[in-house]
Amino acid sequence: MRHSRRGFTGLMLALAAGLRASPSALAAPLSSRPIRLVVPFGAGGVADLVARSVAQKMSESMGQSIVIDNKPGAGGVVASDTVAKAPPDGHTLLLMSNGNAVSVGLFKSLPYDTLKDFAPVSTLGYFDMAVLAANDSRFKSFADLVAHAKAHPGKLNIGTINVGSTQNLAGELLKTSLGIDAQVVPFNGTPAVVTALRGGQVDVAVEILSPVLSQIEGKALRALAVMGEKRSPSLPDVPTVAESGTPGFQVASWNALAAPAKTPPDVIARLNQEARKALDSPEVRKRLQNLGVEPRGSTPQEQARLLDSEIRRWSGVIQRAGIPKQ
Repeated sequence: MRHSRRGFTGLMLALAAGLRASPSALAAPLSSRPIRLVVPFGAGGVADLVARSVAQKMSESMGQSIVIDNKPGAGGVVASDTVAKAPPDGHTLLLMSNGNAVSVGLFKSLPYDTLKDFAPVSTLGYFDMAVLAANDSRFKSFADLVAHAKAHPGKLNIGTINVGSTQNLAGELLKTSLGIDAQVVPFNGTPAVVTALRGGQVDVAVEILSPVLSQIEGKALRALAVMGEKRSPSLPDVPTVAESGTPGFQVASWNALAAPAKTPPDVIARLNQEARKALDSPEVRKRLQNLGVEPRGSTPQEQARLLDSEIRRWSGVIQRAGIPKQ
């Protein structure tokens, strides 16, 4: 009997050790104070809706409120600086984007170090981007566009939103990848780009798919190619740029969660667990997919590698395009 009791005690100790080593046990609880999620975009945009969709599900799971704090401006610098200087306790988070990577190459200086002053939590989603033409354009395919650009150097105009935006830099990258002489023309916002495209002021445009999807479906615009690694579920008949003769070309916009640097690893583990659980829920997945966003979580390490590679990539594009630092 004594031997049996010693065995039972050993089993309990082993189970306790196993629980301590499990991900859920490692994921530390946070205090009941609300979590502030700082979003560097205005309310109602796609990135804001992604943040709200994920935050709502995380809030339900964690049993505490997550408050969205929209702080647009200065290419995301204002929001990022707010989080970089917040206490590293898991109660202030940043909706990070590829804009954070672009800013490193675009600004002469930043009030924070993008790689050192944030603790990655998880990616949230990827946004498809597309090369667009007006529906009555001479370009019926991406091959038509490339052939025209090569036959008429310097004559093609590519419309995008503001200088230094991901769309603008994707247009610059497209030029160099195709080896064409073309002009990338910036406009103040997607509506202005679409108006210029439909009015013939630009030949084609590069834009995130979600805000123009209804115009593609309504036959006002035509998607010549999508810029991701695979075809968009929203436009399964539209080829990728890589499929269309430019192997290896891949551009996507993305969002992620980050906390201030020095946030304890167990708190990061808890937040990562909750974010990925939210992304796995059918209702959040459907909501994001309806926005044209591919839900995709990651480990903190994977997010850190993504950020590092994006900084190097876009800094190179900015330098080659001769875009002056702001």
